[in-house]
Formats: sequence, C-alpha cells, structure tokens
Amino acid sequence: MKTVYVAMSADFIHPGHINIIGEAKKLGEVIVGLLTDEAIATYKRLPVLNYNQRKRIVESIVGVKIVIPQETLDYTPNLRKLKPNYVVHGTDWRSGVQQNVRKKVIAVLNEWGGKLIEPESTPNLSTDQLIRDSLGIGTTPEARIKKLRKLLELKSIVRILEAHNGLGGLIIEKTKLLENDAVREFDGMWISSLTDSTAKGKPDTGCVDVTSRMQTINDILEVTTKPIIVDGDNGGLTEHFVFTVKTLERHGISAIIIEDKIGAKRNSLFGTDVEQTQDSIEAFSEKINAGKQAQATQDFMIFARIESLILKKGIDDALKRASAYIKAGADGIMIHSKEKEPKEIIEFCSKFKKMETIVPLVVVPSTYNQMTEEELIDAGVSIVIYANQLLRSAYPAMVKTAESILKNHRCKEASEHFCMPIKDIITLIPGGK
Repeated sequence: MKTVYVAMSADFIHPGHINIIGEAKKLGEVIVGLLTDEAIATYKRLPVLNYNQRKRIVESIVGVKIVIPQETLDYTPNLRKLKPNYVVHGTDWRSGVQQNVRKKVIAVLNEWGGKLIEPESTPNLSTDQLIRDSLGIGTTPEARIKKLRKLLELKSIVRILEAHNGLGGLIIEKTKLLENDAVREFDGMWISSLTDSTAKGKPDTGCVDVTSRMQTINDILEVTTKPIIVDGDNGGLTEHFVFTVKTLERHGISAIIIEDKIGAKRNSLFGTDVEQTQDSIEAFSEKINAGKQAQATQDFMIFARIESLILKKGIDDALKRASAYIKAGADGIMIHSKEKEPKEIIEFCSKFKKMETIVPLVVVPSTYNQMTEEELIDAGVSIVIYANQLLRSAYPAMVKTAESILKNHRCKEASEHFCMPIKDIITLIPGGK
C-alpha cells in the first residue's frame, strides 16, 4: 500500500485536521509526523498540550496508521527516511511562515517522484486562530506560572521585554516578526522596579511599595497570558520576603529576581558613584532559602541577582556568590554589569559554565547592548531581559508631542507626525468598538 505523510502540531484538534486525514486516508496508509514541543516553540508560542498528550489524541483518530515525531519545522529528515508516495497539507501554507517549508517539501519529494496533495483548507479555521481567540479568554495562574520553566526546557534563549502597564503587556503579547521561516516574538514580561516607579513619576529608590506594584502587575495579568518575571529589588526583610513570594505565586507570576544588596535602594547603573552595600553571602542565602521554603508549588522560581561586578568586587567574588546562592536553592542566577563592553560578562559566563551545578543564567544587556542573542546563547545565557526599552522609547515620543502642541498652538502637527489615528487607538484593545 502507498504511504501518505501528514505533518501537524495538533495542539487544538479541529475539523480541518479531520478533513486532511480523511483525504490522506483515500491515498494510502497515513503516517502523521507530529511536531515536537521543541519544533513548535521555534515558530510559534508554546503548545498548550505536550507531545505525549497530543500523540495520544492523534493516534485515536480514525485513519491514522502511526504517529512519529517531527523534530523540526523542516520535513526533510522524516521525508528522506520514509520516502512517502504523498504528502498531504491544506492550502493555507502557501503563504506565511510555512511557504518556504512547502517549497522544500516539493523539492525533496521530486527526488523519488513523490507528490504533494493540497486539499482546500477549511475556511476561517486554524490552530493559530483558535490560540488567538483563546487570548480573549485569558489564562489561569496555574497555567501561566508553569510556562517559564517550559520555555527554559524548549528554547535556547528566553526573550523577555519590560512592561510597565497593561498596554505594554499587550504589545509584548501580540508583537511578532517573520524571519527565516520562523516567527520571532517575546516569550514573557519583566516588571521592572525602575520603569514601574518612573511610570508613576517616582524615583527608583524603593518608594513604590509591594501593594502599589501589585496593582501594576494585576493590570498586566488581566490582559495577557505570557509568563511574568518580577524585579523584587533586594526582597526586603527576609520575614517580609516570604509573603512576597506567596503573593506572587498565588497570582501566577513565574519568577522573582532579587539582588544581593542591603540598605537604601540605589539603581545599580550608578555603580560606585553612589553608596551601595552588598549583602553578606550568608544573609542573602538565608533569604533565598526562606523564599523557597515559602512556596506552595515547585513551579515558582527565585533568581539571585549578583552585584559583584557593579561594585567592582571582581569575577571571583561573583562566582563564589553564585555557587553559594545555588546551594541555598536559587533557581537561576542573574549577573549584572554596567560596563559598555561585554568583556566581564563573557568571562563570567565562561567560568559559570564550568561550575559543578548549573542553573539558568540571566543577563540584562542595557549597557552592553551590542551583544546579539546568538552571542548570548554561545556564552551560555538562558534568559535575556530587555529591561527598560518600552518606557525609554515612549518618553521621547510623548515629549515631542507635548512640545509640538505648545509650538503650534494646536494638535494638528502632533497628530500628523507623532500620533496613531484615533480610530486605531480606539480599536487597539479588544472590545474597544
């Protein structure tokens, strides 16, 4: 009997999948190449169901002979191994992210005379559309909190962008870019104490308390589904930190990052220009351990931010602290630097990779911003946080708009040069019509 290959992610099974399998069954024995979680993560958001769950569902569909893993979006490895007579796929891949994949499938099938069969796709129905529709429903704290750990398992680097209000959260949720047969998007959000304070018109000195910061976090939680990492400054007193952990975990936050400094809050980018005191290894380790003990689940993460490079104490001190904090239970390490060249960050990363126990490594390349994500991956970085770019880009635009109105005694020029159309801003938010 002739063999027919059908590839799918099958995260949401819908009539379109059944139609394709039905058409494939008419041609011969159906082999489904089910995309692995890793393969799906390379070109769109994380699957809702894991590979084994999706495999059980697809195996139960009438007409499916066998299900095998497809480990990349590219069909080539499986096709050359199986040499099927036919590949069946709906017409929807003739444009968009998979159009180059389609061209490659045709070229590979030609090697042995195989054929591509393309039944008309079911109109207005796709897994991507179902996922987009689900965003309107939202997510649960239990579902959201798990996503960061899953991303760390599946992706070579997790891309996080700062949000300081619900609109910023929506930008992170929805912004996508098609590049090299894959969709690039942000994996989650960073709630920065700097940008949250600045957006409220207050200095970054810890004057915005946890209750006020939770209001910002709730605004973002209500309109997004992606994982969130919270900047926890130094975590406060240990006996207070345990309640912060409980609160964030209850709301579905995936992680908090706390820095090993004590005393009055001063932004790290001031470095040694202002008085900043690093906590002792013993005291900060105790805080980490207390936070871990306060968790109700294994999903929430506490990352330890090391300030040794900021305070000019050197890489050896940073590595010593990293080792101690990991032993205390830290789920990851953030290494911070204010240097414009990445030399010390690269050196730290190189030595960190040789440590006995490895946890995810986080960087915030605000000053050494010439480093690409590919270079960070090579260095061993697991999470990159773009910590303040949305606020920094919004402020100049707002100032220009305000100056334009003052200069021209009207808002016509500002509307033409700096503002999006009023209709677009009304309809930007779902339900705005």
